[in-house]
Amino acid sequence: MRKALVVGLDYYHDLTPLTGCVNDADAVAGVLGRHANGTTNFTTPKVLTSTGAHNAVDRDELRDSIEALFKDDSEIALLYFAGHGYVDETGGFLCASDCRNGHDGLALSDVMTFARLSPAKNKIIILDSCHGGIAANRPGGGSIAEICQGMTLLTASTENQYSFEGGNGAPGVFTNLLVDALNGAAANLVGDVTPGSVYAHIDQSLGPWGGQRPVFKTNVKSFVSLRKAAPPIAFAELLQLATHFPQPGYKFQLDPSFEKERSKEQREDPNIPAPDPAKTAIFTVLQNYVRVNLVRPVDAPHMWHAAMERKSCELTVLGEHYRTLVAENLI
Repeated sequence: MRKALVVGLDYYHDLTPLTGCVNDADAVAGVLGRHANGTTNFTTPKVLTSTGAHNAVDRDELRDSIEALFKDDSEIALLYFAGHGYVDETGGFLCASDCRNGHDGLALSDVMTFARLSPAKNKIIILDSCHGGIAANRPGGGSIAEICQGMTLLTASTENQYSFEGGNGAPGVFTNLLVDALNGAAANLVGDVTPGSVYAHIDQSLGPWGGQRPVFKTNVKSFVSLRKAAPPIAFAELLQLATHFPQPGYKFQLDPSFEKERSKEQREDPNIPAPDPAKTAIFTVLQNYVRVNLVRPVDAPHMWHAAMERKSCELTVLGEHYRTLVAENLI
């Protein structure tokens, strides 16, 4: 069982209202609900949103919902929060709709305690709120973090930074990148999106936003996939990698019969062999490998030149990695 609690709070009775958190929460819940192939991922994510006084989410409801999330022996228990955050000398807080000053919100130390005591195998906390990076830091301990086994934290900003909204209800900068990552921008070659790959995608993409840096803290021993996206290469083709490259460092010899595209003069040249359908089918797979950085031509600018000039192609470092995984039946 994979459980998710998704919270987005725009309405605050006393604090400054926000405009994009509800939309952010809806977007996250939408992408987490199912894998790219339509199968169930997180079982009907619970969504708490507040757009006005009529559906305000108070501190007690927020606390009770987070406590309930972490009570079960789930494969993954995931919390996403978009709303106001607050920090003072005692630590950080998540601000519910009824917060008056910030430090009357839900203490992040309470959230971390619920997660630490949870029987869930993996506890994932994603915070799109100001000062979220303070989560799991020891009070008064500077940057010393206390992360129990199986826990991962991903926050939009450090403890001293603000989290940028998109404005006029548009997705926030952090959550927009998070959703893109879950939709496949951070997927590996078999389509898995992991917390680490999500962080790498967000961190790299936030380069121009000097005032906001994501924070990633984790203590896990096993592979965790948040979602299966559409893989960038067909799985059947990926499994052929060790067949086409049977050993490390192998160079696949090419010749013109692998390439269908040629000029009129080349088609009429008796010294250039005609395309071989079996070889052109393999060449299509090799070109797909090039597209995802598994293979590169040797001493040629493109695969076309490598074929027409009777050169070869070889695995990249990434290609060697995946060749090993395929050869050892690890994927």
